[in-house]
Amino acid sequence: MREQWHDGNHFSLLPRAERFVPALLNAIDQAEASILIELYIVEDGEMAERFFTALESAVARGVDVRLLIDACGSWSLSGESKQRLADAGVSLREFNVLSLRHLGRFISRDHRKLIVIDGHTAFTGGFGISDQFLRSWFEVAVRITGPCVDDWIRLFNRAWRSRKAQDFVTGARKTNSVPVITPHSMRCEGSMVGRLVWGQGYRYQAIRRSLQHQVGTARERIWICTPYFVPTRTLRRQLRRAARRGVDVRLLLAARDHDHPSVRYAGQRFFTRLLRAGVRIFEFQPRFIHAKFSLCDGWSTIGSCNFDHWSLQWNLEANQEIDDDDFATELGTLFEHCFEQCHEISAARWASRSRRQRLREWGYGVMDALITRLR
Repeated sequence: MREQWHDGNHFSLLPRAERFVPALLNAIDQAEASILIELYIVEDGEMAERFFTALESAVARGVDVRLLIDACGSWSLSGESKQRLADAGVSLREFNVLSLRHLGRFISRDHRKLIVIDGHTAFTGGFGISDQFLRSWFEVAVRITGPCVDDWIRLFNRAWRSRKAQDFVTGARKTNSVPVITPHSMRCEGSMVGRLVWGQGYRYQAIRRSLQHQVGTARERIWICTPYFVPTRTLRRQLRRAARRGVDVRLLLAARDHDHPSVRYAGQRFFTRLLRAGVRIFEFQPRFIHAKFSLCDGWSTIGSCNFDHWSLQWNLEANQEIDDDDFATELGTLFEHCFEQCHEISAARWASRSRRQRLREWGYGVMDALITRLR
C-alpha cells in the first residue's frame, strides 16, 4: 500500500556501515521512551553484541524496547541470545515460525528493516544485525524525521500484532495486552516530501507498481541498485522503452561474493535484450553490494525491496520514497561513486560470453520460472 505524501520531513543519507551503524547505536543510546525494531537478519557476532548491549542499557533506564525478527532470516540467532534479550526485558517476537500445520505459508517472510526511536526518528534501508554488514557487504540506510515517521510506526504495529508474530517467551500469536506505540504527528525543521510504500506479500506489491510508474514517466535518468535482479516482464519492457526514448538507464548490480549466485545467473538471462535497447549494466567490484535504492529524475526510493520473486510477490517489504531534488542529487553522487568502482558490461562482450555462462542462465532461468508459479 501507499501512504500519503507528507511534507515537512528531513531525510539523511547514510551510506556504508561506517555511517549508519554509529548513527543507529547513538540513537538507541539516546532513546528515552521507546525503541521499535523490525529486522529480517539478526545473528550472533560482534555487531549483535554491540546492539544487544545497547538494548539492555535502554531497558535498564526504562525504555520500552520491542524487537520483531523474521524466524527464517534470523534462523542462526542462538536461543541463548534470545533468552538474554528476554531476560533483560526486551519484548521479543518472531515472525512466521515454521509450523507443519501452516507449512505453505512459510515462504512469506518479514523482510523489512526498521528502527524507530521515541516515535520521532526512524531508520530504514537494507541493513540487519550481522557482521557481514560490518566487514563484507556494502549497504545504505536513511534517517527519517518528520510526519513520515508516524506511518512507519503504524506499519510496525501492524506486523507486531499480526497473527504470524509469535511471542518468544509465551508463544502467543498476539499480545493484545501490550499497548501499541501511538503515532503522534510531528514536524521537524526539514522541508522534504516523502511517503512510505509497503507490500504485504501474496502478489500485492505497491513498491513495484510505484517504481514502474516512475520508470514509465522518467525523462532524464533511471538508476537502479539491487543485489537481486530478476525483474518482472513489465519492468523489463519499461526499462527498454525508456532507454530507447533517450533516458539514461543504468543498473547497478552485485558481482563479487554474491550470497545467492543462482539469483544472479537467473537475472543475467535478461541482459541481452536490455543491452541491445541501450540499458547500461554495471557490476560492483569491491564487495557484495546488498543495498536497494533507485533514482528516477528527482524521485528516490530506499528500503528493503529487491527485484526478485520473494520481494515482489511474497515478502513483507517497505521503502521510503523521497521527492526532493537535493536528496536526489546526493543519491546521484553516491551512484556515480559506485559506478566508478564497477565493471560495465558491453553488448559486444556479453554476446561473446562462454557456453558455460549461457548454460547457467538457462538452468537457473528454468528454476526461476518454476518459482514464479508458486502460490
